[in-house]
Amino acid sequence: MSLITLTTDFGTKDHFVGAVKGAIYSELADAKIVDITHEISPFNITETAYILKNSYKSFPEGTIHIVGVDSELSEDNKHIAIELDNHFFVCPDNGIISMIASEIQPTKIVEINIHDRIESSFPVLDVFVKVACFIARGGNLTVIGKEIDEFKKLIEIQPKVNQKKTQIIGGVLYIDNYGNVITNISKKMFNDIGKGRGYSVNASRYSFTKIFNKYNEITGISPKDSRQFDGNKLAIFNSADYLEIAVYRSNLNTVGGASTLLGLSYRDPIIIDFFTETKPEYTPLS
Repeated sequence: MSLITLTTDFGTKDHFVGAVKGAIYSELADAKIVDITHEISPFNITETAYILKNSYKSFPEGTIHIVGVDSELSEDNKHIAIELDNHFFVCPDNGIISMIASEIQPTKIVEINIHDRIESSFPVLDVFVKVACFIARGGNLTVIGKEIDEFKKLIEIQPKVNQKKTQIIGGVLYIDNYGNVITNISKKMFNDIGKGRGYSVNASRYSFTKIFNKYNEITGISPKDSRQFDGNKLAIFNSADYLEIAVYRSNLNTVGGASTLLGLSYRDPIIIDFFTETKPEYTPLS
């Protein structure tokens, strides 16, 4: 049985997701299809990259991931199939894969070349499904494409460090369902650059001098009523090990989320300033 995942910005109102699933079953009746999400913000490549990076590892090796975001074929947006970390990805070459491949080198990349036989304005349905099903049957990538060495990289996914290594300049990568703001600054980068120094996390007009490892750490030790902390702003390294600006037990209908309360949107800057001298009360986060 072949396991195929779908990650798209199609939403669920229209026919697109159903049509893609129907096409897969028409090719592979015993396929197992898993929806990662169809609620990506339209054409948002960095959001796709973040979600894909933090979901694909939970699937068994050999899983095939179809990624349908900004997938219209053009000279500047070719279609590729990648074998990476014992998984397969069928996607546009628009930078979506660069967050995963920044840490793990792809085993093989091909530029898909079956378009000569398929004219389509819906490539996820007409091209990506055929490629995914071909891979699922054990097909070699080089049969459906020309092997290439490079893929498009998204520079904006990577935060910058100043020359003196006293500052990390990152940005908002993704806003989750709770309105929490996820940045492109990883815990590893924070520890590697910070080296135990004191710091200030600057987001909009707010500053944070402590980063938590769990949301409820903000309540202290066994508080009598943790509800008094509802709506408090905090910085945390989330389960994906990325710096997140959050609101404790946020409710978008009442308290509001960090994005609205702090006035933060996609690509807004998040800056960490490190103090020049090490202070003993600050230690690298485990």
